Amino acid sequence: MTLGPAPFRTAEWRGVNREIFRDQIVPAGQPAVLKGLIADWPAVAAGQVSDQAMAEYLLGLDAGGPVTILHGGPEIGGRFFYTDSLDGLNFRRRTVPLREALGALLSFRDAAEPPALAVQSTPTASALPGFTAANPQPLLEETVGPRIWIGNAITTATHFDMNYNIACAVAGRRRFSLFPPDQLKNLYLGPLEFTPAGPPVSMVDIAAPDLGRYPRFAEAWTTAQVAELEPGDAIYIPYFWFHNVESLDPFTVLINYWWAEPRAVLGRPLEALLHAMASIREMSASERAIWRDVFDHFVFKTDGDPVAHLPPDRRGSLGEMTPEHLTRIRGILLQALGKA
Repeated sequence: MTLGPAPFRTAEWRGVNREIFRDQIVPAGQPAVLKGLIADWPAVAAGQVSDQAMAEYLLGLDAGGPVTILHGGPEIGGRFFYTDSLDGLNFRRRTVPLREALGALLSFRDAAEPPALAVQSTPTASALPGFTAANPQPLLEETVGPRIWIGNAITTATHFDMNYNIACAVAGRRRFSLFPPDQLKNLYLGPLEFTPAGPPVSMVDIAAPDLGRYPRFAEAWTTAQVAELEPGDAIYIPYFWFHNVESLDPFTVLINYWWAEPRAVLGRPLEALLHAMASIREMSASERAIWRDVFDHFVFKTDGDPVAHLPPDRRGSLGEMTPEHLTRIRGILLQALGKA
């Protein structure tokens, strides 16, 4: 079953500079298509000549090390996902030289039903030295390193990232279908600890959603945005926005930049969720309600500052999360996990 076009098109911005991005786009908390952001990149120019020229450009920068690829048969239709029984994945992951991956992609271009192949999330600093200097990102600090994604007409299932993201279409077209974070309840996530490529993914195939099995997806679709990138365009994806990504051409190259806002870090929020599921979810309803109030008070601060009544130097880990407090918490957690 199809639900028709996504109801919203992602807002498009032209002539974006670092100040506009920082002061207007990021605070809005919405995805944004950045038209022509990287149109002057030499990599984009190479892709406009031909797929072969794009491949030769990348090989001219190739450090010679292996890259990780995902490879699936023609029967998966380009969609990297679980097997029907959810006991495995419908693709294989292996490492090969970049030259081999590019050669395979070029050889698949004219196939009516090609295998699915993708080079996934490879840091250019190690794989393609010199790429960043020749193709600079105009909106971010140089400390935010790019990653390259190369493939044919593949689909990455709907997922979220625990970072902010700018994704740049270098060669080939890409379609992003986006959902706000509050649609978590309507997207039917798969297993958290067993995923196709890292983050949890929605079990719904948005190209043919099974609304009998996933009825609330119809509500999620009422919030969906779609963005189609041409080579030279980019898209900003805010923190935790869900996105389904379709590569629309037989040879595509994308560069993305992930970054997080500065914060005290002791593991990832997803790991905290897993710990909470293991320690709280099976409690009685009345006990869970108590811990919901505790989390709301201390973590989400729904009642305001929970330690305003204490002197700043006596707040411990309830106050500012200093390196000393992080070390102390790490010790407590390690001790507790060691007893589990």
